[in-house]
Amino acid sequence: MNKDTIDDKIIELLKHDGTISNLEISRKLGISEEDVKTRIGNLSDTRPKVLIVDDEMDTLLPLKRSLEAGDYIVVEALNGQEALNKVRNEIPDIILLDLMLPGMDGYEVCSRLKNNALTRNIPIIMLTARDDVKDRVKGLEIGADDYVAKPFNLHELKARIKSVLRRSRNM
Repeated sequence: MNKDTIDDKIIELLKHDGTISNLEISRKLGISEEDVKTRIGNLSDTRPKVLIVDDEMDTLLPLKRSLEAGDYIVVEALNGQEALNKVRNEIPDIILLDLMLPGMDGYEVCSRLKNNALTRNIPIIMLTARDDVKDRVKGLEIGADDYVAKPFNLHELKARIKSVLRRSRNM
């Protein structure tokens, strides 16, 4: 089930029985009670959710603060496996993905997300210090929607995020 389907089912259950508990919803939908609570809390929050995947705090923290100030919900992951877990739990609207991560690299994360029916439509912007043409081509070929080299201009990156989100919503 995708994000919208689960949220729609929660809404239907609440419309049918306004006194239904989070526990009852979790049992009926097969998701955790904590996930139900989070989803109900997020139903009224329409800000785009960005997952930043980067192990470099010098990149992650300023970018997170800037995006939050720009009215985005920001979730972070420090490695590839954590990113895959966060995608399942948080269901971001877009992912900013570094290539050079400990353990599983960004190419592998991107490939796994794009090969999964539940996550293939989440846009990914590769954000990395690797700026060779072959690296950019590889990232785009495995499914990245855009590729931005570090160091990046923050205004340009925000414009690219808006552009990719706009395109993904029109699909």
